[in-house]
Amino acid sequence: MTGLVYKSTGSWYIVCDEQGQLWNARMKGVLKLDEITSTNPVAVGDQVTFEIESEAAATAVISEILPRHNYINRQSPRHKHQHHIVAANLDQTLLVATLKEPKTSQGFIDRFLVAAAMYHVTPLLVFNKADLYRQKEMDRYEALRSMYTSIGYRVLLVSAVTGQGMDELLTTLTDKTTLLSGHSGVGKSSLLNTWFPGINRKTQDVSGWSGKGQHTTTFAEMFDLPQGGKIIDTPGMREFGLVDISKQELSHYFSEMKPLLPDCQFNNCQHYNEPGCAVKKAVQEGRIHEDRYISYLSILDSIEEKQY
Repeated sequence: MTGLVYKSTGSWYIVCDEQGQLWNARMKGVLKLDEITSTNPVAVGDQVTFEIESEAAATAVISEILPRHNYINRQSPRHKHQHHIVAANLDQTLLVATLKEPKTSQGFIDRFLVAAAMYHVTPLLVFNKADLYRQKEMDRYEALRSMYTSIGYRVLLVSAVTGQGMDELLTTLTDKTTLLSGHSGVGKSSLLNTWFPGINRKTQDVSGWSGKGQHTTTFAEMFDLPQGGKIIDTPGMREFGLVDISKQELSHYFSEMKPLLPDCQFNNCQHYNEPGCAVKKAVQEGRIHEDRYISYLSILDSIEEKQY
């Protein structure tokens, strides 16, 4: 049988089959030996084949992970040098950001955009809590919106409290599989409660079949939107620890820098202090926003090159 993984707790999974029945599934032992480098070989959003273990108990064993068309990776929460697949088979990824209570840093936003570009997933920036914004925050929002839309990103302003912008947001989610992420406190739970009345992330428990509950916050869970489409929630996403990226590659994931790279004097230019750098020239001429270049340098400085 084939099914779609809706939830993971690390060792057990909820899989929905083609008839809509849910199965509590574990991974077949042989899967763990197939040179899978991530800490979680099966991810939410994966299409899998499985064998029924018990019809009465609705338990099953996952025997194969079907090919993914994309996925998003991050550093494992517990192992710095291992990967953790956040979710698979995505149409887009949505970052919930706020300009007040709490304030999302531009650095966090730009890391999110780099991660989306690395894994070929369309990003969407949504600024929540518009009901709290005064002129200072609105000016900042307009500056960010102008900067990001000018380089091809979609930016929305919403309030889960008043409903501002929520219809437009829902339209962008319809019939798509969307990964939802953002700092704690930005209002993800409020958005989820708007779309799925009755769910409560804080009091959600893990059923007895899983055996464990203490680590559920590091794994994703998928929900079906009533009008079509799916939302994958990612609790515990505090930072995008970019993996599998070199200093040399980083500029390829800044959309405004990528077209300029062939014009640099050196083909291994890192756009820091090299002569004849087309990226630095564009920054000086105002064709690349200075704040984005500062973000680039900050991320560049944080990348640890692998030692071979």
